Amino acid sequence: MAADLSAAAAADPDGPDAVRLTWRSWPRSKVEASKCVVPVAASISPLRTSPSLVVLPYAPLRCKPPCAAALNPYARVDFAAKIWICPLCFSRNHFPPHYAGISEANVPGELYPQCSTVEYAPPPLDASPPPPPVFLFVIDTCLIEEELGFVKSAMRRAIGLLPDHALVGLVTFGTQVHLHELGFADLSKIYVFRGTKEISKEQILDQLGLAAAGGRGAVAAGFPNPKGLPQANGRLHPPGSVNRFLLPASDCEYTLNSLLDELQTDQWPVEAGNRALRCTGVALSVAAGLLGACVPGTGARIIALVGGPCTEGPGMIVSKDLSEPVRSHKDLDKDAAPHFHKAVKVYDNLAKQLVNQGHVLDLFASALDQVGVAEMKVAVERTGGLVVLSESFGHSVFKDSFKRIFEDGEQSLGLSFNGTLEINCSKDIKIQGVIGPCTSLEKKGALCSDSVVGQGNTTAWKMCGLDRTTSLTVFFDISPSDRSSQPGYPNPNLYIQFVTNYQHPDGQMRMRVTTITQKWVDSSAGTEELVEGFDQETAAVVLARYISLKMEMEEEFDATRWLDRSLIRLCSRFGDYRKDDPTSFTLHPNLSLFPQFMFNLRRSQFVQVFNNSPDETAYFRMLLNRESITNSLAMIQPSLLSYSFNSPPAPALLDVASIAADRILLLDAYFSIVIFHGMTVAQWRNMGYQNQPEHQAFALLLQAPHDDAQLIIKDRFPVPRLVVCDQHGSQARFLLAKLNPSATYNSAHEVAPGSDIIFTDDVSLQVFYEHLQRLAVQS
Repeated sequence: MAADLSAAAAADPDGPDAVRLTWRSWPRSKVEASKCVVPVAASISPLRTSPSLVVLPYAPLRCKPPCAAALNPYARVDFAAKIWICPLCFSRNHFPPHYAGISEANVPGELYPQCSTVEYAPPPLDASPPPPPVFLFVIDTCLIEEELGFVKSAMRRAIGLLPDHALVGLVTFGTQVHLHELGFADLSKIYVFRGTKEISKEQILDQLGLAAAGGRGAVAAGFPNPKGLPQANGRLHPPGSVNRFLLPASDCEYTLNSLLDELQTDQWPVEAGNRALRCTGVALSVAAGLLGACVPGTGARIIALVGGPCTEGPGMIVSKDLSEPVRSHKDLDKDAAPHFHKAVKVYDNLAKQLVNQGHVLDLFASALDQVGVAEMKVAVERTGGLVVLSESFGHSVFKDSFKRIFEDGEQSLGLSFNGTLEINCSKDIKIQGVIGPCTSLEKKGALCSDSVVGQGNTTAWKMCGLDRTTSLTVFFDISPSDRSSQPGYPNPNLYIQFVTNYQHPDGQMRMRVTTITQKWVDSSAGTEELVEGFDQETAAVVLARYISLKMEMEEEFDATRWLDRSLIRLCSRFGDYRKDDPTSFTLHPNLSLFPQFMFNLRRSQFVQVFNNSPDETAYFRMLLNRESITNSLAMIQPSLLSYSFNSPPAPALLDVASIAADRILLLDAYFSIVIFHGMTVAQWRNMGYQNQPEHQAFALLLQAPHDDAQLIIKDRFPVPRLVVCDQHGSQARFLLAKLNPSATYNSAHEVAPGSDIIFTDDVSLQVFYEHLQRLAVQS
C-alpha cells in the first residue's frame, strides 16, 4: 500500500489533496516569513478527481461556531466520552446520538488518516428532480459568410451533444440584439433590442413580458423567494414564461437547427472605411437579464461567440471609424485608450449581476484583430467562465475546444456550478486573499489579513462555474499571538481546511472538505528545515501570478527588476557560499531549478507584453491563474523532447544547442505545441524516403512526435495550436523564441555543425546565472 501511494505521488505531483504549497514548513514570525522572499501561499484545485476520493452519503459534523470546521482525521477523539477536539480552535464537541456506535475499531470515514480529503453527498431533502443545466448561446453575426458558416457547423455539433434535459436559449447580435423565442416552432418570433444605449434589467424584462417574475419589479436578481410565488426547482417565474425562451434540448433541436439554417450575416450596411456596428455589451446584458428572471440560482452558462470588437453601446472598445486603431499596451500605459475604463466598468457591473444570480460567462473570441477580451476579463474571471482565443471560428483551437464543453465521459471537463469555497485555519494564520476564477463573498472575520492580495477581505469566495482543472491560489499572512511564540505552546503543527460546496454535473449539491497540516519551524535557528520544504515549481507559478496581478493593478510596476531583486535575496539567504566568492556558490536541489524558472519567466509572455495585444495578455493571464501548477509551469518554461534514430525520445535542454540537423524536437509551450524537423530530416521527408519499405524506421521516427502531440492535445483545454515546421522555415520562430540563446550571432563561431543560432541581444541563461552568483555572494 505504501509503495502504491509513493508511486501515485510521483505520478501526481498535486497529491491526493490537490493542494501545493510554496513552503511546506512555515516560519513562526512575520519577520521570518518576509525573509523567505517567496510568499507563503497554497494552490488548490478544489474539484480535481482522484481515484482514492471517498464519497460519504451523509452531512459532515461541524465544530461549534464561530469555527465551524468539519470533523477530520487530525481531530483528537475521546471514544469513551464520545468527544472530539477540533485541531483548528481546540474546542471540545460532543458526537451526536447517531454516532453512538463509534469506537477505536469502528470509526466513520472522515476520521481515516488517508481521508484528508472527503466528499459529502447527503441525500436531497425533497424528491424533486435536480434543476437541469442551462446553456444560453450568444452569437455574433457581424461576420463574413465563411466565418458564420464555421459558427453554424460548430453550433449544430454542440446541439447534437447537449443532454436532452438541458435548457437551451439563443441570442444573436450585430447592430441590434435579437432574442429568439423557441416556444413556437411554426412561427419564428424575435425580440429586438437597440444596441446603442444601456438598458436596465427591469426594462429588458418588461419588454419580454417577464417583469412579473419577481413580483412588483423585484426581479429575481438574487436567491430569496418573494412570498407566495410558485417556485419550481428553486426558480421563480410565472408558468409558461421560461419555456418561451429556454427549452429542453430534445424539444427544440429542430427549431434551433432551422434557425441556424436561416441565420444570415448582419444586414446592417457598413460604409467604406468603417467597422461593422457591433453591440456585444447590450447582447450580454440581455442574456444576463433573461437568465436572472428565468433561472436565478441554478447552474446556467452564457456562451458568447464573438468575432470582432464592440463598436457601439455600452462595452464599446473602439469607434466604428477604421482610422482609429484598437488600443495597444502602449495606449493603456499612456492612458490614451478613451473607451477602456468605461468598458471595464460595464463588464464589472455585469460580473456583479451574474455572480448575484449564480451564472457563468464563457467567452469564445475568434478574430484576427482584438475583440475586447481585456475588458471582458473581469466578467469571465469573476464568474469562473471558460475563455478561448483563436484566429478564426474554422481553426481547430476553437472547433475542438468548443466541442469539449459538451462532451461526456473521458473527455468531459466536469463542469460544475454554484460553488463556494470557505477557508478556515489555525489561529496564527490570516488569509490575504485569492488569485483565480472567483469573487469575494465579503465574509469578514478574525482570519482576514489587513494586507490584501487579489480577492480579499473575506474567508469565503463564490465560484459560479468550476471544473476539474479549476485552480485557485490562496495567500497567507503569518501573524502569531504573543502566546504562540512561547516554548511548549500547544501545537507544533498548523492546520488549514478548505470547504467547497458545489452543484455536481448530475445536479446534486455536494461538499468537499480538504484538511492539511504543516509544521511550524523556528527559522531563526537555521534555514535547513525551510529549504527541505520548498516547492520550487509552485513558487515559480505563484510569483508569476503575483506579478501578473501587480502589473495590472500598479502603474509603473517594473516586473523584471522586482523578480531580479527577489531572486538575489532568495539566493543570498538560502544559498551555500563563502562571502564575496562567486565560484563557491551552490544551491540545494530544492532550489536549483528556481533561477532557471525565473530566467524563463522574465522572458515569458506574462512579463514581456511588448509583442502581444492587450487581449492576448489578458487571455494568457486568465489561464495562468486558473490552471494547475504543472500546466502553468509549462506556460512559463516549456518542455522539450528530442527524437532521433539512435535513441528513444528523451527530454532535451530548452536551449538552441538542442537543435540538430538529424533530430525532431517536440516543444510543449501549453498554448502551442511545435513539431520541429532538423534540416536533414526535412530534406529526407521531402524526398519521400518514409514511403519506401526499406526506410520503415524513418517513417516511424516522423510519426512518433505527432502521436505524442495528440496525447497532449487530448487532455488539454483550451486545445493548443499545433505548429509543424522545419529548421530555417518561417514558423521555426515558434520554437526559437522559447529557447535559451546560448548561441547568438555574436558567438556563431562556437556553434556545432547542423545546429542553429538565435538573432538576439538577450543574455543567455549562463550569463544570467553568473551575474546572479556574483550578486548573491556580495557582502
